[in-house]
Amino acid sequence: MNLNQIQNVYFIGIGGIGMSALARYFKYIGKKVSGYDKTPSMLTSELIESGIDIHFEDNIGLIPNDYYVENTLVIFTPAVPITHSEWNYFIERNYQVKKRAEVLGIITKDTFCFAVAGTHGKTTTSSILGHILHESGADVTAFVGGIVENYNSNLIGSGKTVTVVEADEFDRSFLHLHPNIACVTSMDADHLDIYGTSDAIEASFIEFASKVEDRNKLFITKQLPLDGMQCAINEDAVYKAYNIRIEEGSYVFDVKTPSEIMKDLRFGLPGKHNLMNALMAIAMSKTFGTATEAIAKALASFNGIRRRFSYQIKTEKLVYIDDYAHHPTEINAVHQAVTELYPGRKVLAVFQPHLFSRTRDFADGFAESLSAFDEVFLMDIYPARELPMEGITSEWLMTKMTNPNKKIVAKNDLLAQIKASDAPIIVTIGAGDIGEMVPSIKKTLNENI
Repeated sequence: MNLNQIQNVYFIGIGGIGMSALARYFKYIGKKVSGYDKTPSMLTSELIESGIDIHFEDNIGLIPNDYYVENTLVIFTPAVPITHSEWNYFIERNYQVKKRAEVLGIITKDTFCFAVAGTHGKTTTSSILGHILHESGADVTAFVGGIVENYNSNLIGSGKTVTVVEADEFDRSFLHLHPNIACVTSMDADHLDIYGTSDAIEASFIEFASKVEDRNKLFITKQLPLDGMQCAINEDAVYKAYNIRIEEGSYVFDVKTPSEIMKDLRFGLPGKHNLMNALMAIAMSKTFGTATEAIAKALASFNGIRRRFSYQIKTEKLVYIDDYAHHPTEINAVHQAVTELYPGRKVLAVFQPHLFSRTRDFADGFAESLSAFDEVFLMDIYPARELPMEGITSEWLMTKMTNPNKKIVAKNDLLAQIKASDAPIIVTIGAGDIGEMVPSIKKTLNENI
């Protein structure tokens, strides 16, 4: 497929975090971009402000008249149902209709491609890596699954020869990529609605890893069953972070590489999981040839990602943090970070489960990770692409929790319940539309301070 012959790009599901990065990219390189999404959001508002035409009704009459079969690429998200009128319109007329992952594979095929894989840590690792490469002067474009605070965008740079992409295991999407350097941050079970078993997930990651021809350019954590260069914290490895301390709210640490000791690196994101994400980005950028000084400077200036341990309020009296965590391992990481930073202080976790299937498959893990917080508000399950499943509810999940300080809170009652809480540390957690409520939660809490 020759992208040079494409004049128009139409997105079905343009408001998704990965889809919107592609929309920004095609707009930037001069294509006419428009699309559909089910619901307005902060992301769709930002895209509309940038000049992209978006509508929120599944109506073929709203597709631009000049989007002809010979000059238009259609990109869709797997969350779109097969009954979708616009999707069927394009399929029936033989348009080039492709998944986001296929298009990423086409864009990156002729570039030097960094691919970041793993069930957790993809967005943070790829964002840190993209920032390091961009700040060091590399000719890079990074497509990331979150809004990077330094750029207020999920697209970093506008380079033509180097790309950074998240290698998404969902739907085996990452097998479309052609990585020159890659990492795998983790291989926990997830997306069991797609894979069926954890063995199938592992096999898919092994197949992805085999796409990196030089095993010296595949970076892994120590516990993974892959052949690559190991990265670890306070353990012997090819890339080792050690001498870790906290100074003025930031991690300061050293890194042993195959060729040198990098001293006194400074990194501001909390949590040991983020330190590992940074170590992966350091290993990949060093392998690419980025200078130590450039890496150190970029690490210190990295401001984080929207909805990844994102401070909304940070005062002596009250701290409010928002996080995208939607898997027990990620919730554990949030708990580790918040208790390391605020030992002995009461923490209220407000959690919106994401997907009925994920809630069912990891119910015991969710119950255990949530029970570690001092108090928990559980919202209804956010369905995303799924229909309800009998018996799988937040009430059912709550019965598995050992912490007695828990309750179900309806969406329309959430602000009042949070306002009435006496917790000095509040964390909202989840990958659903809880993120859209953050501004109003922040406003309510600020009125209380």
